[in-house]
This record gives sequence, structure tokens and C-alpha cells, in this order.
Amino acid sequence: MQRVAVVTGASSGIGRALALELARQGYAVGLTARREERLAAVARGIEAAGGCAAWAAADAGDRTATHAAIRSLEAALGPVDLLVANAGVGVSAPLLEPNPAEYEAMVAVNLLGPYYAFEAVVPAMVARGTGHLVAVSSIAAYITAAGSGQYSATKAGLNQWMDSVRLELHEHGIAVTTINPGFVESEMTAQNDFKMPLLMSAEKAAGLMANAIRKKKKVYDFPWRMSIAARIAARLPDWVRRRLG
Repeated sequence: MQRVAVVTGASSGIGRALALELARQGYAVGLTARREERLAAVARGIEAAGGCAAWAAADAGDRTATHAAIRSLEAALGPVDLLVANAGVGVSAPLLEPNPAEYEAMVAVNLLGPYYAFEAVVPAMVARGTGHLVAVSSIAAYITAAGSGQYSATKAGLNQWMDSVRLELHEHGIAVTTINPGFVESEMTAQNDFKMPLLMSAEKAAGLMANAIRKKKKVYDFPWRMSIAARIAARLPDWVRRRLG
């Protein structure tokens, strides 16, 4: 029986590339994101290559819509074996320039979104005694900069929650993986006006992530040099970090 993977935020960037990679590896892939036209295009690409795909539009930060989308994908493809909570948003939200709506949106998508998606599939996974939950977080969980703390806070919170979920679900036979990418080419990073060290293509990132998923790693950071640098930089004196930006 064909394995089923669902990827949130699958209309572009890492999500799109990972969906295509999982399809190449033999998964039937369920796609969900907000933009219907983009989702349909990704599904057509998978099917044109001989794969199996279905899509359902939903805002990852909307619990009702997320549950409805996943139910629709299950009806089309079958029970979910792998759920990748990839949807994420990142904007600058300095405290001195208040924009609570943007901060709330980041919390809804980056932190609550994975909860909503996992909530929809975990009961069936527990009943079957198997399954794999993956959250795409960020190396930004390890370090932040002035004005971008809200984004880092959502990712740090996600990492802590995923650690708890892994411990909670181990006895039920469910694997849990947290993936922390560095800079990856996407619509989100295209808006950055600063240097992005070790920037890589979404396709290369997807290959690395798919390998980590296959190996059921607990936590996977990449590029490894950026992960180490971020952890070291987070411990530098504030005056040094201010100079580094």
C-alpha cells in the first residue's frame, strides 16, 4: 500500500520542493496551503512525473480549515503516514514599531499551525501504532537579532514543544522530527535585505530534509556550520552582537 505524506505550506519554497521530493520517493502526497492555483500546479507537476497527489486549500493558522483540509486529503489518498508541518511566516516586528497583527499571525502559523495539523492525524496514528510527525522550524530558534525576536520566539517555542511531543508519543510508535534550516531560497527570504550566509536552493534543502525524515532523526539542523555559528554567536557579549547586526 502506498505511503501517504501531507505537507503544509506546500505551494512554494521548501514545502513545494519537499512535496516533489517525497513524491519521487514513492509517497502519495497531500498538499495544503492558502493559494489554490499554486497547489493545483504542484499537484499537476507531481502527477505529470507519474506520482499521486491531492490538494486542499487552508490557512495553517486556522484550526477548522486545517482539519477540514486534512480530512479531505485523507479521503482522497488514505490514512496519513507522514505529516510535515512546514507552513511558516516571518516578518520584522520591532517593539518600537508595534504591529500586533503581524506578530499574532506569526504565532498562529508558526506555533499553533503545527499543533492544529498534528492534532488532526495523531489519534489515527496512535490507533495504528505508527506514524511520523515533522515540523520545519529554523536555526533562528537558536539566535535572534534586534527587531526579529518575535519570529525567533515562535521557532524556539516550536522546538521546545516538539521535544515534548517526541517524548509523549514515543510509547505509541510515532516518530517525531524537528528540522531547523538555515537560509533557503523562498519568497520569504527573497524579502530579506541583508546578507544570508550559506543560502541554498529549496531543492537542495528538500533533499537534505527528506534524508533526515527517512532516517527519523530527532533534530536535524542544516547547514551544520550555520547551526554551530548561531549557537556560538548567541553566547557572545551584547556589544559584539549589536555590531554583527
